[in-house]
Amino acid sequence: MSFVIGRGANAETEQTGHLGRYRALDGSEGATLHVDLDGPHAMLIVGKRGYGKSFTLGVVAEELARVQGVAPVIVDPMGVFSTLAESADGEDVPADVVAKPAVTAGVLDPRSWCSLLGLSPESGAGGLVWQAAQETTSLAAMEQQIETADAPRADRRAATNHLALADSWDVFDPDGLGTAELASAAVTVLDVSGLDSAPMNAICRGVAEALYRARIAEAIDRLPWLMIDEAHTFFDGVAEAALHTILTRGRAPGVSLVLATQRPSSVTETAISQSDILLSHRLTAEADLDALNAAQPTYMNESLADRLPTDPGQVVVIDDATETIHAAQVRLRDTPHGGGSPRARDVVAAAAGECE
Repeated sequence: MSFVIGRGANAETEQTGHLGRYRALDGSEGATLHVDLDGPHAMLIVGKRGYGKSFTLGVVAEELARVQGVAPVIVDPMGVFSTLAESADGEDVPADVVAKPAVTAGVLDPRSWCSLLGLSPESGAGGLVWQAAQETTSLAAMEQQIETADAPRADRRAATNHLALADSWDVFDPDGLGTAELASAAVTVLDVSGLDSAPMNAICRGVAEALYRARIAEAIDRLPWLMIDEAHTFFDGVAEAALHTILTRGRAPGVSLVLATQRPSSVTETAISQSDILLSHRLTAEADLDALNAAQPTYMNESLADRLPTDPGQVVVIDDATETIHAAQVRLRDTPHGGGSPRARDVVAAAAGECE
């Protein structure tokens, strides 16, 4: 018997991804477990550090890159997913790595610009930024409007200084990422690992907005899958509003969202409750367990904590579409996993090799 997460038992396996295998009570592996990649989904992958959260996200990315009709995009805050473009064990994974992603300034609304720069909209400088963002679409045009505004010099100087800071991030460009680049059949890896939280949020907000708007306008044919590692980073910044839009309204236009985090207590309740597929690795922090238990489905008649695995690579899968729960072992990556932690002994060995 085959089971497809998101579809049910005895479902066809066309347009699915190979997630892993069932795990029996004695720890042995069972039948192959697939996940639906045909329709839109909201997926949440959680687990404490070192138990396979990012590894599992990489497996999902590999599978998405090999099915037709989808546009997979991954926001990579840790710089570990560029390995998707390396040689694979078997069929290579189509992947494009964007080392320095940028978006247009116009993707942020006036309120988001004030929030990004830490300015109150009611302040003099904040009001100038709000007006400039409302009437222009590039950083240069915003700065020009503020410099010529009929406002106190101190307010103009404060506003332009804040915009100069945003300019120094090198993430805003009139020729920034558009739907053509984001709607590729290959998985697009956006490496934002060298950025602070604010510019990372700006990139994520811009990409999420672009994908959602493109589907609303029917400007792209493929169904976008936006994958985000360390997702808690983006629920405390300007990206949150765009992510909530996809979580609550993405199904109709066909936009999927896959969130991975080691801190489910730091994402919003909406992110947990709106996820129709939950993959949980080991968790031990009480706050994280409480966050998941608060959204525990009624058909789960035992505590989630009692079902959580103890070994890396093992997951409990809660499939809300079919109201089923599964214990599974995630399959091995076909491409190298870039998320491993360095060890002191490796550094010593490498240094010794260089000295020989």
